[in-house]
Amino acid sequence: MSAVIKYPLATEKSIRLMEAQNTLIFVVAEKATKPQIKKAVEERFDAKVEDVRTLHGPDNKKRAYITFNEATPAIDIATKLGLM
Repeated sequence: MSAVIKYPLATEKSIRLMEAQNTLIFVVAEKATKPQIKKAVEERFDAKVEDVRTLHGPDNKKRAYITFNEATPAIDIATKLGLM
């Protein structure tokens, strides 16, 4: 991955979001900004990102919720990553 994106999360919640909202969750660098995260994901996966939301989880890691365009199914990206 890149310095911005650390790794994808494969939790029950992330699978539900992927199916229902075309969204994937990634753990990202602490100092990464939303525009940096969007650019890194678009370049890495050759996908169009609609929205980036971030939060600090209970484990004190920064998580990015990436919502993809309808033309880019999140399940395809998850398959490439080996999550499915």
